[in-house]
Amino acid sequence: MSAQLDPAYRARAIDALGDTEIDVLVIGGGVTGAGAALDAASRGLSVALVEARDFAAGTSSRSSKLIHGGLRYLEQLDFALVREALKERGLLLNKLAPHLVRPVSFLFPLQHHVWERAYIGAGVALYDTLGGARSVPMHRHLTRSSALGLAPALKDDAMIGAIRYYDAQVDDARHTMMIARTAAQHGATVLTRTKVTGLLRDGEKVVGAKVLDQETGLEHTIRARTVISATGVWTDDMIKMTGVEFPFHVRMSKGVHIMVPRERLNMNTGLIMRTEKSVLFVIPWAEHWIIGTTDTDWGLDKNHPTASAADVQYILDHVNSLLREPLTRADIVGTYAGLRPLMTGANKETSKLSREHAVAEPAPGLFVIAGGKYTTYRVMASDVVDAAAERLGSDVAPSVTENLPILGAVGYADMLGDIAGVAARADLPAAVVEHLLGRYGSLSNEIFDLVAAAPELAQPIAGAEDYIAAEAVYAVTHEGALHLDDLLTRRTRISIEVPDRGLKAAPEIAALIAPHLGWDAERTNAEINKYFDRVHAELAANEAKDDETANAARMVAVS
Repeated sequence: MSAQLDPAYRARAIDALGDTEIDVLVIGGGVTGAGAALDAASRGLSVALVEARDFAAGTSSRSSKLIHGGLRYLEQLDFALVREALKERGLLLNKLAPHLVRPVSFLFPLQHHVWERAYIGAGVALYDTLGGARSVPMHRHLTRSSALGLAPALKDDAMIGAIRYYDAQVDDARHTMMIARTAAQHGATVLTRTKVTGLLRDGEKVVGAKVLDQETGLEHTIRARTVISATGVWTDDMIKMTGVEFPFHVRMSKGVHIMVPRERLNMNTGLIMRTEKSVLFVIPWAEHWIIGTTDTDWGLDKNHPTASAADVQYILDHVNSLLREPLTRADIVGTYAGLRPLMTGANKETSKLSREHAVAEPAPGLFVIAGGKYTTYRVMASDVVDAAAERLGSDVAPSVTENLPILGAVGYADMLGDIAGVAARADLPAAVVEHLLGRYGSLSNEIFDLVAAAPELAQPIAGAEDYIAAEAVYAVTHEGALHLDDLLTRRTRISIEVPDRGLKAAPEIAALIAPHLGWDAERTNAEINKYFDRVHAELAANEAKDDETANAARMVAVS
């Protein structure tokens, strides 16, 4: 199978469903599901992954976009989780995805003399040393004047000093999609818009699934020796589908982020601050700052969690407590909300809420992975495939993903070190090449090929000038995008990066991709209108005072 996820790939893959029994069927196209498909395929197993919507359409596109050990988990004395996450951070930075994961610095303002510097400093020092070899710079203690020099946007009395430390960040949706493409390169069949409607049983044993192709309305059967559910906040839906009680459940917690222009805050570092519930991050994101997050229970629509006015005000109130010039709602160019899948036990023995993960086999042949955090997706994937491998037999090879770079990683460092030369050969400005390398790594060569064949694709997209037209075309010819929303929300982040949420860019992008997806004028207009409706529904939800009202406003436009 090719790693080029174009419409022809999808048609071939759909047609081949049901032809033979495969080793592993993975349900769920978030980061853990994509990771499980890659882990299994790279062991030589036959694999199919099915996702009801798009890669990373749920939690995996709506995180804080950090690859981190969880500094605050040290306070909970969860050293094993932090050590594991920091090891994964190092692997992602240095080997697995250096083109998509990069270091980012944070300032931790101190507000109490003596004890706080010693207490936080000791924790950060431990953070620097857990998890093996250091992959980011060591922390530094700063005086108040030094901290204000790094972050003039902060009030003079916002701190008595600070500690600067480093973590890493990632474009979560792109990273998840690239893992799925890497799985395809290793032979997995990866399908979006393919919804599981029921499980196949042979007695009590699960032996596959019935799926609905939501693009055509046709039903298919996939027979599999093992089935892995990596469905995140939809885990309890799988419980209902199996009719078997699981040893754990998943509680949903909503996290909201806002995005403001980079020039609005005069800082040369990110920021982390304590809140009464948890912590709040101010994270540099290209020409923007991501600010969040919240932590509130959510029991409404899983597909479209929404930021309410109360969520936005909570974030503004907390960040403004440290800023010289307060941010207002007028500064916000984008918002997004995601749901954390927090694992909770179904009995007293396993009743603790946790960010750690668990694997269970609630019915023979069905393996469920739940909990965890984005950073440790690879470990979660390996653990659930290990469990499936025990049922498949002793001849299954061990996981190799610790040493398996994802697509775009190999050759990236050489290209980054020669941007001027690469730009000259591609006949593109160096700034454009640098942008492309940070999104595609060495696969940027495929973008260069598109531009060479059609030079007009080198032009910026009107209304989203940080992107060029070739990126829109590439999203549907190589990255599996099937709808306008896939492209504006996940293949790019236009929907949260420009003040109009991509309304101006949408028609141009639709025109670019229509020929490659076989859309006529009616279908193209329908896609544009659907995106417009979604944007207006989200904006209306952002004005709603509470979750219930916001959810109702957002549900006016669902897809």
